[in-house]
This record gives sequence, structure tokens and C-alpha cells, in this order.
Amino acid sequence: MATLTVPPTPVNPREDAIQLHNAFKGFGSDTATVISVLAHRDATQRELIKQEYLTMYSEDILTRLTNELSGNLETAVLLWMDDPAGRDAKILSQALTQEVVNLETATEVICSRTSSQLQAIEQIYRAKYGTYLEHDIELQASGDHKKILLAYVRIQRYEGMEFDRELAAKDAKALFKAGEKKLGTDEKVFVRIFSERSRAHLHAVNSYYHEMYGSLEKAIKGEASGLFERALLAILRCAENPATYFAKVLRKSMNGLGTDDSTLIRVIVTRTEIDMQYIEAEYHRKYKKTLNDAVNAETSGNYRTFLLSLLGPNH
Repeated sequence: MATLTVPPTPVNPREDAIQLHNAFKGFGSDTATVISVLAHRDATQRELIKQEYLTMYSEDILTRLTNELSGNLETAVLLWMDDPAGRDAKILSQALTQEVVNLETATEVICSRTSSQLQAIEQIYRAKYGTYLEHDIELQASGDHKKILLAYVRIQRYEGMEFDRELAAKDAKALFKAGEKKLGTDEKVFVRIFSERSRAHLHAVNSYYHEMYGSLEKAIKGEASGLFERALLAILRCAENPATYFAKVLRKSMNGLGTDDSTLIRVIVTRTEIDMQYIEAEYHRKYKKTLNDAVNAETSGNYRTFLLSLLGPNH
């Protein structure tokens, strides 16, 4: 469930555009107004505001926001203004084509999205950046990591809840045979099962593996390493419970010295309209602290206000 709070009665996008335009006037912008409007509008409403602003002022509101905001707040708001697939395409393009390539980010986004989400991302990626997502993965990733990412993007997976018990048990045996049972690892088997099977099916495979041999997650940690291990774990954890996976990613971004703001922004902005309520509950259950309190302690100023507005009431 989403944590986004929008006004009980829909606001006219024209009124929002006027309010935002007024907030940009004069020396320095009225950031509080910008946040109070944009952090409480859903994807459709934000799209209408963009159109209305362009019609009324012959200016792209994204350009205006870029000029008016700065730092982490600018990054977060601009990412928020995108629709989900466009946002993911942007994150992936930045992760795969900038000077400093970030394969950890690319792995998180690709391996935590569904088949239909990846299809939409691929289309936008091609239209917006003039190249195929697969092409950029091919260029930047390597080895088994590249194989799992490409297979995961290419293969259409079933998204329903039904699964074949017999096949799930068979897959659990195949994974054991390809990993813990032998000397060395047959990575091809891991790539095939993890890229072809649905989340419901992998969830069942995990249960069967646990019954017969112990922890599949532990087996992955023992058999794979680096980015390949990270990809397999992301796929498995999202098949088990995406909220637990993202709670862990958020915890890691705020744990230790300094804050990984780009991860914090990415996860909060991309999950707010999907399952942030579940992520918050998992975070609280796992770390005995609310996500709001953790974010409050790690951020400051308008940037903090914006993220907390997306997270909704502290509970």
C-alpha cells in the first residue's frame, strides 16, 4: 500500500500550477509551498500539473524546478515528478551510462521489478535515450552478473499466484545439485531458474529447499559472489517479500558513517505509491524504530520535509 496523502477533494491542476508559479516568483523560491503541493499529488495529478504549467506559462516545470531547487531536494523532487516507468528508466540510464557506472543500483532496480514493469521501462528507455537497455547492460556488466540481468530483462515471467508444486520441488533439487552438492557451482542453472520462474514459484522453491536442504539464501551466499550474488538475493528476497527487501536496502543506506542519499531518495520516491506502508511496517518490525524517525535523524531542512511528506504520518 502507498503512503502518499492527497487532498480529500481533487485540486484543480490549474490552481496548483498558479500556486507553484507564484512560489517561484521573486528572489529565492517558496520551497515550503512547492513541497506542500508536489509531495501530496499522485502520478496522474503531477502529470496534469506539468501539462497545465506548460500551457499557462510556456515553460517546462521541470526546468523551473531545476533552476529553483538544489542538492538532494532537487534530485528527489525531479525524480518524483516522473511517472514510475520513466523514473526507473532514468535511474537505469544514469546508473549504466554516466562516468561512474553504478551496477549495484542497476541490479536493485532490474531485479526488484516485475516482467510487465521491465517491459514498460525498456520501451521508455529506448524512446528517451535512443538505445536499448540490454545494449547498455551488455556494455557495462560482465560474467554471470551480465547473464542474470540480461535474462531477467528479456524473459517474460508469469505474475499470478499459481505455481506447479512438482516443478518447484524439482527446481529446488536442481539448485542443490548445481550448488551445495557439487564442487564448484553450475551458475547456468541458477540463472535459468531465477530468470524464468515467477515470484510465487520461487517462493515455493525457497520453501522446498528449506525443507530438504536448509537455507537457499545461505547457499547463494556460499556459491555466488559480488554482483551476481546480489542479483540472485534481490530476486529471491523480492519473491519472498519485497517490503522486507526494501526495508533492508533503506537500513543499509542510513547505517554507519554518513547517509547514502541517492539510495534513500531512490527507494522512498519509487516505492511511495506502491508498497511503502508495508516497507515501513517491516522496517519497524525488523529494526525496532520507525522509518520516519530514521529518515528524520539522517536528513535535514527541506529535503527532510519532502521525504517525510512522502512517508506520511509517523507510526
